[in-house]
Amino acid sequence: MPQPDLVIFDCDGVLVDSEIIAARIEAELLTSAGYEISPEELAETYAGLTFKDIMMRVEEKSAIPFQASLIDRAETLVDRKLRSDVRIIDGAREAVASVTVPRAVCSNSRTERVEFMLEKVGLLPFFTGRIFSGLDIPSKKTKPAPDVFLYAAEKLNAKPENTFVIEDSVHGVTAARTAGMRVIGFTGAGHSYPGHADALTEAGAETVIRRWAELKSVIAALSEWSADA
Repeated sequence: MPQPDLVIFDCDGVLVDSEIIAARIEAELLTSAGYEISPEELAETYAGLTFKDIMMRVEEKSAIPFQASLIDRAETLVDRKLRSDVRIIDGAREAVASVTVPRAVCSNSRTERVEFMLEKVGLLPFFTGRIFSGLDIPSKKTKPAPDVFLYAAEKLNAKPENTFVIEDSVHGVTAARTAGMRVIGFTGAGHSYPGHADALTEAGAETVIRRWAELKSVIAALSEWSADA
């Protein structure tokens, strides 16, 4: 594997520092609805999942029934806050530009949200026509299902085993590994927590980086050997 066919970036918590923004709003909504949880706990436990999936898991755990309208409320509030407050993660622009093979974004956020965040921080031109949302693909299956990664690879004529994925969440790492792809964990966003790197490694990341400056050399090094060797 002299060089990968494709490098896929997650968006939230990888390219833009949005996970902690969403976690604050979603934690407040869940707490108001009767399930007390901090933004930090929500980010650590549920990062990488859609709010709908978070609600379903919390309902199973707590037996507290939530109103379906809470999903739309969360979407509205998070969109509004992201439009004003989302920021690029330091070094992301240079890291993305350093990737000379095809690049893509695979996210559990809506395509519209991914596009407006990337446009706001100046990254959209790097990914035009190569943004994939688990909510918008034919199967509608979001991470931790592998569907969005496999769909992107198929559309971009990339072999899964020759594809690198950069992910910040256990659920995202799980999805990429299930897709047969190679995963680099990332812990450089505002929602990172003690033990974050270990959790990503345990989920299947081959290595974990905290600074974007490491990406180019890590991809080059990992490309020299097979993950299954």
